[in-house]
Amino acid sequence: MKLFLDTANVGQIREASKLGVIDGVTTNPSLIAKEGRDFKDVVKEICSIVDGPISAETVAEDSEGMFKEAIELSKIHKNIVVKIPMTAEGLKAVSRCRGAGIRTNVTLIFHPNQALLAAKAGASYVSPFVGRLDDVTEYGMDVVRRIVDIYDNYGIMTEVIVASVRNPLHVLEAAECGAHIATIPYSVLQQMIKHPLTDIGIQKFLDDWKKVPGR
Repeated sequence: MKLFLDTANVGQIREASKLGVIDGVTTNPSLIAKEGRDFKDVVKEICSIVDGPISAETVAEDSEGMFKEAIELSKIHKNIVVKIPMTAEGLKAVSRCRGAGIRTNVTLIFHPNQALLAAKAGASYVSPFVGRLDDVTEYGMDVVRRIVDIYDNYGIMTEVIVASVRNPLHVLEAAECGAHIATIPYSVLQQMIKHPLTDIGIQKFLDDWKKVPGR
């Protein structure tokens, strides 16, 4: 399973990329707004750090506007994937993007039917939001499993990005159910690295090493 970093913070992206485990980055208008910088400058800098799919989102509400934004975003870098919301207008834009050779990530997926429609429209990726489903007492990862099963049944090549990840257990379940990608906050990546028994083990080795004669 591939791991994307879900952030627009360039410092976090630089640090995470040093680990050698990050395959791409997803951003959205909210994450970009937090940085207080020019949108295109941020996206360009991210593309210079991570050599993988970089999702940048449209903000228009009509298909024509989405498609025009998609064209402009795709010009920023060859790795740009255009995020488009799961609406009727969004599906129209995704279909046009497919015809223009622009990769798309259909976002705000909350039901397998939406994922099926997005794939048929030509989406390169779909992003089911597991954390937000959990928030309303639906089991978000069950939606992911059903999407993966549907895609496997028909040999659909659209990749599933597990989004709205809140904790390391979400990442583990995403891997277990066969999702192609999990996009995770920097804080969750840090949590995945650590385990108390690892820390105890390291300290034990260091303490024992101090007892070795002639070290």
